[in-house]
Amino acid sequence: MCTNCGCQGDKATMLDLQTGETTTISPSHRHDGSVAEHSHPHVHGEGDHTHHSHSRHDHAHHASSGVSIVDVEKRVLAKNDALAAKNRAWFAGREILALNLVSSPGAGKTSLLERTIRDISGEMALYVVEGDQATANDGERIRRAGAAVVQVNTGTGCHLDAEMIARALPALKPAPGAIVLIENVGNLVCPALFDLGEWAKVVIFSVTEGEDKPLKYPHMFQSAKAVILNKTDLLPHLEFSVAEATANVRRVNPAAIIFEMSARTGEGRDRWYDWLRSELAIARQSAFA
Repeated sequence: MCTNCGCQGDKATMLDLQTGETTTISPSHRHDGSVAEHSHPHVHGEGDHTHHSHSRHDHAHHASSGVSIVDVEKRVLAKNDALAAKNRAWFAGREILALNLVSSPGAGKTSLLERTIRDISGEMALYVVEGDQATANDGERIRRAGAAVVQVNTGTGCHLDAEMIARALPALKPAPGAIVLIENVGNLVCPALFDLGEWAKVVIFSVTEGEDKPLKYPHMFQSAKAVILNKTDLLPHLEFSVAEATANVRRVNPAAIIFEMSARTGEGRDRWYDWLRSELAIARQSAFA
């Protein structure tokens, strides 16, 4: 599991593409058996401040420490869930629709965002948190497409977590009533475990990946509200059954909304945009429920 396999990065950084300012994001825990101090950035109102925890947590993974791997997992996920709840309240208080976009590497998340920004940013305010292990390449693509973006590089980490999102929001400064699109690190395992405070997860997988992708990664597909089958423009060149792929999504998540589209050509994009409009309206109404 991610919380004990060592993939939680310790060299995460955040780059504000609007200002060029780079910030180091301190790790929220360690996996080397040492004692770690924690710093929790929480966003309140229009600003943010940092609470330094004076408690010390032993994250040793050895039986002799009296702390089991299961205990460590519970601590890490409980801390993340608490921060995610704060993020969710922050979004709700501003009537913001936050979506967590997840996929394998190369499925087309960034291309989907570029297409979406260029097509509907004049209608809806779109902001992006871009997650990658390294480089600001995708963040620069998003900036050129016309959206405000904060790049989060996780270093050795394989996913974004709630603390990274809490740190990114004050730099991103999304307007009330906007849509915040979070492009997670390309990975269909660990991002399923870490709640970011989003309204919903959207899984993107492409026709080049095989129809059985939902069966291989059921937890991720089960956690998604919507699934985008991308790169449909390549279907004439592949042996891929859309019907089989759709059936496999339904096997693990009967309630999932499925979109067939091509981010490159724009085919099928209207249903995706209609869904964004609908979810934004629901998110705004829910803020007053």
